[in-house]
This record gives sequence, C-alpha cells and structure tokens, in this order.
Amino acid sequence: MTPDPAEIKACCTAAYGSDAVALLLGRSYHPGGLALTRRLAGCLGLSPGQRVADVASGPGTTSLLLAAEFGVTVDGVELSEPMLGRARSAAASAGLAGKVRFRRGDAERLPLADGTVDAVICECAFCTFPGKETAVAEFARVLRPGGQVGITDVTVAEGGLPEELATLTSWVACIAGAGTAARYADLLAAAGLLVERTEPHDKAVIRMTEQIDARLTAARMTAAGRLAAAGIDTDAVFRYTRTVRQAVADGLIGYQLLTGRKPS
Repeated sequence: MTPDPAEIKACCTAAYGSDAVALLLGRSYHPGGLALTRRLAGCLGLSPGQRVADVASGPGTTSLLLAAEFGVTVDGVELSEPMLGRARSAAASAGLAGKVRFRRGDAERLPLADGTVDAVICECAFCTFPGKETAVAEFARVLRPGGQVGITDVTVAEGGLPEELATLTSWVACIAGAGTAARYADLLAAAGLLVERTEPHDKAVIRMTEQIDARLTAARMTAAGRLAAAGIDTDAVFRYTRTVRQAVADGLIGYQLLTGRKPS
C-alpha cells in the first residue's frame, strides 16, 4: 500500500536532515555526485547571469557548485529546516551568500513567481514527491519562456520493484516512489515541456551503494559509537545495498538524466 503523501514528506524531511544520512551519503546526496551535477548543468547550457531554481536543495551542495562554477544565481528550495540551516552556513563559508539564497518551500508549491527562472534543477528527489504532476506543473510555471528543466533520478522497470524495496524506507531512499524513464518524460510533456534529452546513468546507483558500504565499513572501525548514536543498523544497510545492486543488475532499477524546455 502506498504511504500517505503527508507521511512521505514528513519522513523524507526528517531523514535527510539526520546525522545517519550525512554519515552514509557524504557530501553529495545523489548517485553520480558532483560529476553528474556538472553533466546536467552542461546539458542545460547554464551560463553566468542566469537564475536557477534548485528544488529539494538539501545541504546546498548542488546550489553552491552551480554558483561557483557556472556563475548563475540560485534559489535553493528545501522543506527541511535543519537542511536549510546547513545550506545557509555552507553558502556563507564559501562566500556565496550573495549568489545563492535558500528558502523553505514545497516542490508542489514553489515560493517563486511565474516565469522568473532560466532553469529548474531537481536531483534525486523528484521520485519522492507524492504529487509529481503538481511538481512538474510548478517547474513549468516558474520557468521563463525558453527555460529548461533538468532532472536526474532513480527509475524503475515497468513491472515494479521487489516487495523488500517498496517500503516507506525505500521512499526515503529514492526508490519506492520512482517511475519509469518513459513516465518521467510523459510528465514533462504533460506539463507543456518539450523533452530534449534522456541519458541512462544506471552505474551511478551501483557506485553510490559501493561508496555507502565503504563509508560504513570504515565507520565501523573508527566511529562505531557515532553509528550507534545515529541509529544506523549496519547489517540492515549492507543487506539493502546488496538488494539494490542486484536490482540494478536485473534491470529493475536505473538512473536517468532528463531535460525539457518550455516553449518560447
């Protein structure tokens, strides 16, 4: 049974602001890390002076990279207050507070005016949104004519997921709420956006689970107390990452980059 939308949002917000997630995921909270963020920005042709909305901006890693390396101004929109605090501190430390602004908001009700941004970016969060159609409509609403949306996200096969990957925990892990790549493209098209690019990056999921395993193994040796304090069940995490890798190998889980453009 699909969890209640409010429950999903509350659980995701709490989880991604936790010490456990920071321990397991490190600096970048999505498969492909900063390299895939740069790839997405390049596909969108971001350039100095443009305004970008980073939806579900988390700790601000993507927003800060875009401002520092592509010269854009960024509005990071995030539901979690702890994440917003972390992101604002990071922006101040990097000397980018004048280029990046973080504000609390829901992807399904973006706190941005109509037609005010050149690009919307959403990395490994779209699949957790209960109202995906509403979120995509919001992306389209805030884009200027000719503006672009760029998404990187988990995909699932047409037949769905094994039962062990369809729990509320998996919603938080960006799996259970995922759709097929074709479904994502259809959602963009339904919002009036012209799909311009789709790229598979399935191996990024495998690399991310391997990195989680490596961090967990190291932490078991050097920071076991911190793992326990964060409530991390290491054996359960290892079982989960193995299951995810097998699902990728079986073609049940993938990772996709998509871009779409608002007609001029």
